[in-house]
Amino acid sequence: MDRLVNTIRPYPWGSTTALPALMGTAPDGSPQAELWMGAHPGAPSRVARGGRLLGLDRVIERDPQGELGDAVVRRFGPRLPFLVKLLAADAPLSLQVHPDPERAAAGYERENDLGIPLDAPHRTYRDPQHKPEMIVALTPFEGLCGFRPPHESAELLDALRMDWSAPYVRTLRSAPEERALREVFSAFLSLSPDRLAEVGRALASAARRPGPLREELAVYDRLARVCPGDPGVPAALLVRVVRLAPGEALFLGAGVPHAYLRGLGVEVMAASDNVLRCGLTTKHVDVPELLRVVRFSALPTPVVRPVREGDGEEVYPAPVDDFRLSRLVRAAPDRAQVLPGSRPQILVCTGGAIRLTGSGGEVALGAGGSAYVPAGEEVTVSGEGTVFRVTTAPGNDN
Repeated sequence: MDRLVNTIRPYPWGSTTALPALMGTAPDGSPQAELWMGAHPGAPSRVARGGRLLGLDRVIERDPQGELGDAVVRRFGPRLPFLVKLLAADAPLSLQVHPDPERAAAGYERENDLGIPLDAPHRTYRDPQHKPEMIVALTPFEGLCGFRPPHESAELLDALRMDWSAPYVRTLRSAPEERALREVFSAFLSLSPDRLAEVGRALASAARRPGPLREELAVYDRLARVCPGDPGVPAALLVRVVRLAPGEALFLGAGVPHAYLRGLGVEVMAASDNVLRCGLTTKHVDVPELLRVVRFSALPTPVVRPVREGDGEEVYPAPVDDFRLSRLVRAAPDRAQVLPGSRPQILVCTGGAIRLTGSGGEVALGAGGSAYVPAGEEVTVSGEGTVFRVTTAPGNDN
């Protein structure tokens, strides 16, 4: 078991205060967007081995069976298949989707055959993996997730009072769901600069008018102010606004459009860089490939709530085996809980004072602290506070 030394990524959309407030450190005025925990080569965590700090990716590379266990290596290869983050958003992230495993593998091979460098700005597929994600809110959290039923988007468009949008309103109200979403989403990604500017003006006006849609329209008005003239703003009108209370989660499967807007959360994902952006960004947008990946169907209420299992562990259900996310909320400091060690784990404390005890010693964690536990090591958790546990799905044990 190792205490992790982690890297904070200073993306412009990050909060300057949320992570420092959680970890009890002084803000330095710069955005602190994501704290990465794992073995992703972009910012691998470091662990103390042999008297020096080594990247967790290098540690796993030297002994994948010993660190990950045979079952995980057979299923995912010699790599940690998940990445954990503390994410602190103070401005919108890009509106985006992720590919399924088949599309990711095919796209990666195709771009390799075309000779597109992995670090090229116009590269879409940077590895052959899919990228399902889940985020659990630590504070009130706001995001966009999944298409609205088309008639709801028609109501929003109607409220903007733009004459040229009337055909799109009719399509959303009368065409079959998949066709309506595909046609209008595609058209909005190709709007002229003049019409994009008009969308921004219409949102500013509509967000000031009283009415039942005012609160929803205010969210899109903020997007238009942060990203003026961006085609992701009208496209986002088709995507539902989701507000999470602390402890609630979102699962983002393949092809589901989403964007985080503001709030602090624990995020876990398959360890992949495959992102297809729809808008709210200055980065590359590959519209033809995007339209092949997006799933044009309305998403039922996407909020995920934990299910209590075993000895007080609350599991957030997800239909993937790359990760399993759970939470332990400990109110009795003297009562210990034992976590089985058949699979590799990352444990993250988000509040209180937690002590982890394993065969190799003890690690004390405060808020923002984390530890890596290799396969085969059982861990006892004591203390008072909240711990998030990330491992792979149990089916990989066989």
